[in-house]
Amino acid sequence: MAPSAVSQSAPGGEQDLDLTSSGVEHRLAENGQPAHVTAGVSQPNVQELDASKLTYTFTQNPREVPAVGVTEEANGNTICADHMITAVWSAKNGWAAPELKPYGPLSLMPTASVLHYATECFEGMKAYRGYDGKLRIFRPDCNTERMLMSSVRISLPSFPPKELEKLIIALLSVDGPNWLPRERPGTFLYLRPTMIGTQSQLGVHAPAEAMLYIIASFMPRMDSPPGGMKLHTSPGDMVRAWVGGFGYAKVGANYGPSLLATAEARSRGFHQILWLYGKNGECTEAGASNFFVVWKTPEGKTQLVTAPLDDRLILAGVTRRSVLALARERLAGEVEVVERKYTIDEVVQAASEGRLVEAFAAGTAVGHPFRVSHLLINGAQN
Repeated sequence: MAPSAVSQSAPGGEQDLDLTSSGVEHRLAENGQPAHVTAGVSQPNVQELDASKLTYTFTQNPREVPAVGVTEEANGNTICADHMITAVWSAKNGWAAPELKPYGPLSLMPTASVLHYATECFEGMKAYRGYDGKLRIFRPDCNTERMLMSSVRISLPSFPPKELEKLIIALLSVDGPNWLPRERPGTFLYLRPTMIGTQSQLGVHAPAEAMLYIIASFMPRMDSPPGGMKLHTSPGDMVRAWVGGFGYAKVGANYGPSLLATAEARSRGFHQILWLYGKNGECTEAGASNFFVVWKTPEGKTQLVTAPLDDRLILAGVTRRSVLALARERLAGEVEVVERKYTIDEVVQAASEGRLVEAFAAGTAVGHPFRVSHLLINGAQN
């Protein structure tokens, strides 16, 4: 049966095909306005996320803080701090008052949206105990703004990033003094703000109910492996992210499908996969981290090169942003910073000609750049 009408939404009578990117931009533009828009329907007079309404219920059974280096319980579960923050949202009423309460299980119905349609996004950031005794969070504004973008990308509710930042600081102000004591300078907590669709209704549509929660956990210190990190290029039957997909958003669906290939690479003696994209093998990310190369051009110029963000293929890493900013500021005149598409063949050629200075990966979990020592490309070691 032929369609009865064709939508003509773009100027000049041309059909607007950029539905997803337009939708994200519209939702971001609406954020902070008096009305929310959910599933295309305006919802006036809903409550905005407001950190000033946070209520506190403190645990009566604080846990003993484990020794430095202990990050897991005997059963392998991650050790988390005493408290968490939760806030629930509905399309009808908006955001309820957030709560700080003892860390514990969440209650979800088996038909919750997140369990069936991957309506889930999160952030990863660290709080540090400085050697001067102060507690610090590294660029939380970047993480909260990125989480807003991730949330609207998968049809979860919007929120003011500053309010989420205030909630993160509130959790740290309660658990930070105990879990990052002054006598342990240089230690850190891993902070994980997460949002999930909770509406108990099967059907492929934007959830009308959601929950935001924030937890703080211990994570192992990820130092660069002896001799550097070994990377295996991605298998031909696996693409981690693609243009037009959601690799630029921090959603759980980015990670689960890559675990099998990563485990196989590790069984072969490699630490991570260098994910390539397209028929030319464009270098994108190493594992879940941004990937960089430093090389000499044929003319002798030193360049720091990494994949661009303009095609929305990869995640805009906070550590990536910092590495590039520092290089531009402190290495100006010595190193040219280049954000462009580049292929694995270019890396191989630079290595074969003695122009490859180094390669490294950087991300929040690792905390500092990991130097790459070996690449396995189509069975050939480089």
